Amino acid sequence: MLTPNNSSGAATYTTIPISSGDVLSRSFQSFTSSISRYRPWPEFIDLGTFDFPESISAVLDRVKKNARYFFVNYAIVISICAALSLIGSPLSLIVVAVVCGLWSLLYFFREDPLLVFGRVVGDRLVLTGLIVVSVIVVWSLGVASNLLWGTAIGIAASIVHGVFRNPQGLFLDEDEAFSDGLISSGSSQLPATLPQRK
Repeated sequence: MLTPNNSSGAATYTTIPISSGDVLSRSFQSFTSSISRYRPWPEFIDLGTFDFPESISAVLDRVKKNARYFFVNYAIVISICAALSLIGSPLSLIVVAVVCGLWSLLYFFREDPLLVFGRVVGDRLVLTGLIVVSVIVVWSLGVASNLLWGTAIGIAASIVHGVFRNPQGLFLDEDEAFSDGLISSGSSQLPATLPQRK
């Protein structure tokens, strides 16, 4: 949370630490907001949009555009494949899901400083703690190979989709529109005079 500080005449901002419960709540809201940005599944698997790319450069361009557009869908596909790899061990699936939830709430989707017992915990310490917990959990459960296979299958499926899904007409990226001259960078590109309304 940021608050303006006008003591020097200019607007500067300082960070106000908030409680751990509020940090987790805001992280959860950020997580649900990100998940809600997935593209409709019929659009994702529309068979009429699949074809062979013309060249290697077309492959790279397709993968880049589809990864940007279907990022959340790919993350869901990879997560499902990883979860299916642990379906034979429900306890392992639950524990790994909890660890993934910790990564999401405490690292990937956290926007505010984490306050524990009145002290701010730095990002490096949070990252180190999550890595240590993850390694201990995966090692103690003995599911490393299953998780690696499941994740690899999910990534491979996402790459195959990205290569063969033709993004033509799918969307117009703002950066591409700017580079193609379809939109201007600011008001300096606007005409000097506008027609008068009668």
